[in-house]
Amino acid sequence: MAEPGRDLTDDYELGDNRYGKSRIRLVTVRRETDRHDLRDLTVAVALEGDFDAVHTRGDNTGVVATDTMKNTVYAFARDRLTGSPEAFGLELARHFATYAACSRAIIDIEEQRWLRIPEEGGEAPDAFVRAGDLTRLAHVAVDKAGGVEVEAGVGDLTVMKTTKSAFTGFDRDRYTTLPEVEDRLMATKLRATWGYRPDLVAAGSFDFDAAWDRARVALRQSLADHFSPSVQASIWIMGTAIMDAEPSIDWVRMVLPNLHHWQVDLSPYGLDNPGEVFVSTSEPHGLIDATVHRRSAG
Repeated sequence: MAEPGRDLTDDYELGDNRYGKSRIRLVTVRRETDRHDLRDLTVAVALEGDFDAVHTRGDNTGVVATDTMKNTVYAFARDRLTGSPEAFGLELARHFATYAACSRAIIDIEEQRWLRIPEEGGEAPDAFVRAGDLTRLAHVAVDKAGGVEVEAGVGDLTVMKTTKSAFTGFDRDRYTTLPEVEDRLMATKLRATWGYRPDLVAAGSFDFDAAWDRARVALRQSLADHFSPSVQASIWIMGTAIMDAEPSIDWVRMVLPNLHHWQVDLSPYGLDNPGEVFVSTSEPHGLIDATVHRRSAG
């Protein structure tokens, strides 16, 4: 226990810190004359800055309540959530960066996609089914000087290759039991994020939706087309394909848990198994994480 009257800041100092509001659930319905447009977002707000006093002295002056952050997200959604999640994140981050004690505002957004239900003769104007194939990701940071950082990506994208995947030539020692395979199932629930060139996104006219879609399509096509000698090699191949498809992207980070599918031995039942029956396991799993950067011109 501290001695009465002792100033602890003589002996200790506060390190890096941030605070904010997470898991702000937000759904909007834009009721146009002939159709409704549905958006489904989860937003997180975090602030960095001069918040030493609230930690070390219990002085809340200048502290933005996290409830205020939540309310601001809902208020801004009324007329500012009209385009991409990145653009909405920039609106929020620029607002929070104006607070006196804040030096940097960070917004993270996850968007769940909803698709119109097909009807005879077209699509339903006001009925939807959740896509469920992936989560769209957006990360935005704005500092007091106006510096902007924008990242995008996809999460929860579960994919599988039933051929064109192998794993051979790896190191072996007394503890290695894994057989080498020339043709295997490769499955993963991947997360891919990428960073846009700051000079392009700061200009205000960047088309985030088109860039995200080009990157998403390149990721999926590359996954389907390439032969994978390892998950590590697949990250390199898919990351470079994304940057080839979208010149505004400076780097791509991919995190791939290896969701194993082991071929079942059917010989005890007098049956062969020509690569048709597998058991799926999720734990334990390999986890591969790598970032591919565009090489600078200099």
